[in-house]
Amino acid sequence: MRRMFMYCLVVALLTPGLVTPAPAQEKPAEKPAAPAAAAPATGARAEFLGQVAYFEGRFTRLAEAMPAEKYAWRPGEGVRSVGEVFAHVAAGNYMFLRMLDVQPPAGVDPKAIMAGGNDKAKTVQALKDSFAFMQKSVTALNDADLEKPANFFGQKTTQRGVLFHIAAHLGEHLGQSIAYARMNGVVPPWTAEQQKKAKEKEQHQHEEQPKP
Repeated sequence: MRRMFMYCLVVALLTPGLVTPAPAQEKPAEKPAAPAAAAPATGARAEFLGQVAYFEGRFTRLAEAMPAEKYAWRPGEGVRSVGEVFAHVAAGNYMFLRMLDVQPPAGVDPKAIMAGGNDKAKTVQALKDSFAFMQKSVTALNDADLEKPANFFGQKTTQRGVLFHIAAHLGEHLGQSIAYARMNGVVPPWTAEQQKKAKEKEQHQHEEQPKP
């Protein structure tokens, strides 16, 4: 009896069609990622994003050029240090966006950013992340959103008005950071590049002058 059972089992396994394979489990279809919003080519948002890109380049390059040991330097008591100014800008980028009904990403705490201003590596990264988030957030807005009312520290304005305040804030602290750099013997990288080009041009013109 046992031999007969084993014989039938072997035949069933070796004969095509007698054993029906288990149906393969289908993987759930993955949802396609939502396409990123395209940056506006014209209008107030486009002009603002151009300003943000300018300030991002200036701030991040200057923050990287400042030596780590200078991040705790301050010109006097009661004013922000080098690193605290950079951290204030990074944290401010997130806090201004709240006035546009845009909350910081999960895990981002503006107060923690400001508290860690004397750490160069963390502060430089915070600057880069905050500018990237601002670019993304403003790109995702609609032009019609700019007419919505907004509250700027108790002052009634529009979302467009908040963008003006952001640009002014960035300009104010870029000038401050440049002054801090100069006081510590650090030439802003873009100025150093201009000086180098001017020197090379002068040297080239001198070499081209006919010898007596």
